[in-house]
Amino acid sequence: MCQWFKGRGGYLLGFLASFGIVALALFIQVQNQLEPCPLCISQRIIFMSLGVVFLLHAFVSPKSWLHAGLALVEVFTALGGAGVAIRHWWLQAHKEDIIADCGVGFDYMFENFPLKKALTLVFRGTGDCAAIDWTFLGLTLPQLGLISFTLFGLYAIFLFRARRCSR
Repeated sequence: MCQWFKGRGGYLLGFLASFGIVALALFIQVQNQLEPCPLCISQRIIFMSLGVVFLLHAFVSPKSWLHAGLALVEVFTALGGAGVAIRHWWLQAHKEDIIADCGVGFDYMFENFPLKKALTLVFRGTGDCAAIDWTFLGLTLPQLGLISFTLFGLYAIFLFRARRCSR
C-alpha cells in the first residue's frame, strides 16, 4: 500500500479532489440556481487553498524539512475548514434563533468594510447561512464539507506517513 503513495500521485490526487469538490459545489449552485452564503464561499476558498498545498507538496522531496511543514499546513488547513463547516452547521441547526434577514453579500463586505470587520461578518453568518437549500442523503452542504475536510486531514497524515516509506 505504501508503494502507491510514495510519489507525487497521492498529492496530485489530493489536489484534484480538492478542486473537484469546488467544481461540484459550483455545479450544484448553477444547477439549482443557489446563491452561496459567505460561509459557503469561505469553505470553497479553503478547499482551493488545501488543493494548492497538496499540489506544492507533490514536488517536495520526502527528505526535505518542507515535507513535514507542508503536511502540517495541510492538516491545519483541513482543521480550519472543518471549523468553518461546524460553524455553518451550527447556524443551520439554530436557524430559529437567527434573524431571518439576509445580510450583505460577500463581495460587498470586502469592498466596503475593513478586513477585520469583513471577516467578523463572514464568520458570524447571516440568514443565508442558516438556510438549508440542498441535501444529499439527508446531509447538508456544511455537513458534507465537514466530512470532506476531516477526510482530507486524515489523507494528509496518511500521505505523510506513506511518503516517508521511501526513505
